[in-house]
Amino acid sequence: MAYVQCSEDLTCSVCLSIFTDPVTLPCGHSFCRQCVIEVHSCPQCREALSTEAKCLPTSVVLKNLAEKVREAEKMKEEGGSEKAEFHDLCPEHEEKLKLFCVTEQQLACIICRDGERHEGHKFKPIKEAATSLRKDLETSVQDVLDDIHAIESLANTQREEITKTKEKSEQLKTQIRRQFEEMHQFLQRREDEIKNELKHKEEDGIEKMSHSLKAIETALSERKEMELKTASILEISDSEKFLKSWTEGKSMMTTEDLFKPRAKELQLVNTSLSLGPYESHLQFFMWKEMLQVIQPRAEQLSLRSNSTVLSVSDDGRSLFSAPQSNQADLFSKFGQSAFDVLTGLNTTPSPVVLGSSSYQAKPRDMGLFAAPPKFAGQSENISSLPSSRTNYASSVTEFTSGQHYWEVEVGSRDYWELGLKDNSLRYDGKKYYAFHQTVGLPLVFEGRPRKIGVYLNCSSKKLSFYDADNMKHIHTVSPDLTSMPVSAYFNIRHKEPDRNPITVCWY
Repeated sequence: MAYVQCSEDLTCSVCLSIFTDPVTLPCGHSFCRQCVIEVHSCPQCREALSTEAKCLPTSVVLKNLAEKVREAEKMKEEGGSEKAEFHDLCPEHEEKLKLFCVTEQQLACIICRDGERHEGHKFKPIKEAATSLRKDLETSVQDVLDDIHAIESLANTQREEITKTKEKSEQLKTQIRRQFEEMHQFLQRREDEIKNELKHKEEDGIEKMSHSLKAIETALSERKEMELKTASILEISDSEKFLKSWTEGKSMMTTEDLFKPRAKELQLVNTSLSLGPYESHLQFFMWKEMLQVIQPRAEQLSLRSNSTVLSVSDDGRSLFSAPQSNQADLFSKFGQSAFDVLTGLNTTPSPVVLGSSSYQAKPRDMGLFAAPPKFAGQSENISSLPSSRTNYASSVTEFTSGQHYWEVEVGSRDYWELGLKDNSLRYDGKKYYAFHQTVGLPLVFEGRPRKIGVYLNCSSKKLSFYDADNMKHIHTVSPDLTSMPVSAYFNIRHKEPDRNPITVCWY
């Protein structure tokens, strides 16, 4: 500590080094002669110098002390070098380090090897250990270089993906802006057209009402003039003058004709403005009109049944269970009681006579109307409950590429499947499931959509389901589209009669 304090006192405040040829100024502050040889005031207290620094005597005491401090610093540096020269000695036994402990990965001396601390450890001579480690490091370095190249490749690929994403985002922004501009232009054009229609109706109505008002005002003016003239004549008391004034300039019209009421002859024009449904249902009608110009629209799919228990309506839009001909056959063959039981209209089994036999008719006795497996609230594994893959309907249109969207009105049905054949969304009356082939995944989705939207992107291999009324996302799956083309898939529970089919929406 004394050495440090002494070193600080012998340090020139100008060059921040130990004094060299120190001089003491008249103010008492000391500096190296060279540091103040050209100054005219003390660098520390700014007192003016009456004598130049080169004429001042050397401070012998400071000079001697400064030399001693420099010698002490030199000895300290030499002592550190000596310690550095002996770094290869064991710090514990002060023996030369000749061995390398492979177990603990550190240098050791002969005494360390025989000590208790390294008992059972494996040792190698330093050169042998260094050679072995060098080979391992060279191999590791090569592995690291290979890893660096691989990581750089990944980084470059990631940068490319970032660039692609940015470019795709800009492309989509442009596309979105263009599509919204088209809708804005359509709405603006229709707004202008409807406003112009209103303006023409306004001008036509005002013209008719103005013409009527002019006739009314003319009649009013004539009536007022007649009233004034008559009042002035009635004030004449002289009979001759009275008659002369009344008949003067008077036409052959009788008094009765002149005073005949005119109000009933005038017609009041009332043209209340109306734009029909645009007045009360403007937004709805605009939406209907926009459906005709929006491209692309929802797919207008036509259905075909791959099953004898599922029928398609004549227009190809609706799917319902067993055809009416089957109902008629059952009724004629088994009678009303059996028909009611087999079709689910009667839940109480009743005896049905088939030839000479009788049995209790139950829904499960006819495979045509067998109830499908249950899902919610049971212990069975969903993956073990496949739907009937042989009884289903598909779309006539097949998809090979691009993006497609269609909507299906499911109404209040308690069971349906929609999507693609091996990738579908199923509702069993209680829960929703996403199915991939025969494996089902329960979904957490609240609500009961009346209409389901299905979006298929063949390029990104994504199949998404939405509540079509509010476009709320239900679920997205990644179907296997290796076997193209694919078609839309539809399935419902088999029951008769079916008064609530599912229907593909056409716009």
